[in-house]
Order: sequence, then structure tokens, then C-alpha cells
Amino acid sequence: MLATPGPLPVGPEWSYEVKWDGMRLLADISSGGPGGPGGTEQRLRLASRTDRDMTRHFPELAGLADQVADALLDGEVVSLAAGAPSFAALADRFHRVPTPAEVAARPVVFMVFDVLRLYGVSLLDRPLSERRATLERLGLDAFPRVRLSPVYDDGPALLRATAEQGLEGVVAKRRDSVYRPGRRSPSWVKIPHRRTEHCLVGGWRPERTSPSRIGGLLLGVRDADGALRFAGRVGSGVAGESVQRALRDRLTPAEASPFVERLPREDAADARWCEPTLLVEVSHTGWTDGHRLRQPVLARLRLDR
Repeated sequence: MLATPGPLPVGPEWSYEVKWDGMRLLADISSGGPGGPGGTEQRLRLASRTDRDMTRHFPELAGLADQVADALLDGEVVSLAAGAPSFAALADRFHRVPTPAEVAARPVVFMVFDVLRLYGVSLLDRPLSERRATLERLGLDAFPRVRLSPVYDDGPALLRATAEQGLEGVVAKRRDSVYRPGRRSPSWVKIPHRRTEHCLVGGWRPERTSPSRIGGLLLGVRDADGALRFAGRVGSGVAGESVQRALRDRLTPAEASPFVERLPREDAADARWCEPTLLVEVSHTGWTDGHRLRQPVLARLRLDR
């Protein structure tokens, strides 16, 4: 189930959680075939919101299968950098399976906030308050790579605290809400704090009605190996004449895409590639599971860098 953007709701019927800057995952734990003597094998599958199998990308979570015999858990995998969640630290995990050394250097934590099935029984129609109580009784946080996402009663105080600590935002949830997979529900409300990201411009797309004008920029960020990873497309904030002139003066055409991966067709259509030398500051509300900036707005060109 997905949250709906909106203002912070208040009242005793609401509970509040931190909106973590991570990757949403469903952890499906089930009993498989025969295991050791007198036992059965426990299986774990980690799936993204698009049902992509991410199990091999997070090997440090394999022990989660030993914590409960059968369950479907909803949560967010988080990587900490300098003590705070960092989506950028997760970037490489989307594209390749990490080495044991990489896992040891920066292991992730699975922040669990819901249980949707337990011992073969669906909990989708149970109220959130009941599902949360069930989740807390499982004792999953005995496994060092799992934490239960804390629940708070004071939404305004949590919103202020997350802003002060540089966290992504807050999610408000009705205590009586049932779970509807794949749907965006008004019973869950997300209140993100906007943040900024410095990106390199690797290309642009023309406006549909005026091909000589820049309609959107194709953005990238460098990964740990120095490769330029596609971070999405921004059109908001590009239309002003002064911005158009500055972009035309500073974008150097290139014959090929500077991005390390092949861009989706909807982003690459009619693209004009350029050398990734122009740095821009982009305001956004976080990252998607596919490592794209969410709701990006061009804030300014960093001509000083």
C-alpha cells in the first residue's frame, strides 16, 4: 500500500512514523523443501515495489528467514552514512550484487513497519493497530539487521524533529486502516521534507511545441566508481528565458550518451546528449526504488563549481 501526499493530519486516530530514505521491500518468508535432519528449509524472497527479486542484492538479510516460519513483511531497507539514512549509499545495490567485502563495510538495516501474512493467514483486512501489535510480538529485532520502525503519537513534534535531523519526512497512518496492496490510500499520508541534490547534466530534451527550446534536462550522479548514473529528468524550473540562455551557453554537445546505463525509451526519446560538465542543484522529495529523483525541480545552475 502506498501513501498519499498531503498536509500532516492530526488526531488520536492517527499514528506517525519516520519516512526513511531507503528502498521499499516486501520480505516473503516461507517454508520450502526438506532441510536438515527432521526439518524444512526456510526461504526468503525480497521484492521491490515492481516485484523485482532483490534477494541476492541484500545477502546480509538472509538470517531474517530464521526469525519466523511464515510471514510477509513490509518495510524499507536503509543504508546509514555518518549515522543518517542515505539513499545514495544504496545506489550500487540496484545495479549489481555486492561483494562480501562491500556488505561487511556497509551493511543495510531492514526497517519493518507492517506484517501482511502470518503462518498462512492473511492480515490485510485487520486494522493497522492489530497488525502492529502482531508485528511487535514476533521479536524480529532480535536479528541485528532488522529494526521495527518506531511509532509516535505526536505528529507535529516528529515532523519538526525529522526536519532538524535532515530525515526524509513523516508518514501518518490511520490506526484503523486496512492494507490494500498496490493502492495509494488516503489512510496513509506522507509529508516529505524537500531536499537538494547536485547533479550533472548529461543531455536534454526539446520542448514539443518549440524544438529550439530546452524542455527538460537529463540528470546524472557519479557512483563510487566514477560512472555517471542516470538520476531522472527535470522540467520544472527550466522554462525561464534567463535559464534557457544560461543552459544554451554552457551545454557542450556530445555524440553519445554519457550515462553508464541505457536510458528508458521515454527518457531517451529525442535526447540531445552533452558533456557532463554543468552542475545543477535540484530540489526533490526523495528517491524512487529505481534510483530516480522524485518530484525534481531545478533550483539553480551551480556556475561557481
